[in-house]
Amino acid sequence: MMKKIFKIEIDCANCANLVEEAARRVSGVKDLSIIFMTQKMKVTFEEGADENSVMDRIVKTAKKIEPDFKILN
Repeated sequence: MMKKIFKIEIDCANCANLVEEAARRVSGVKDLSIIFMTQKMKVTFEEGADENSVMDRIVKTAKKIEPDFKILN
């Protein structure tokens, strides 16, 4: 199981909570948490998941909620 931490840009704590909830349901995500104060998102991928396509789906999902959402690294 692969875990990665991404530096993100998100505008408000409420948006971070909404994005976290929605992104957790993306297929290929085993677990996901966003820490608004540090602007970090920790993603645990399901075994065998294609990281890049999972991240694309996470970003698409996040941008529906918070259009300014960005992954910085």
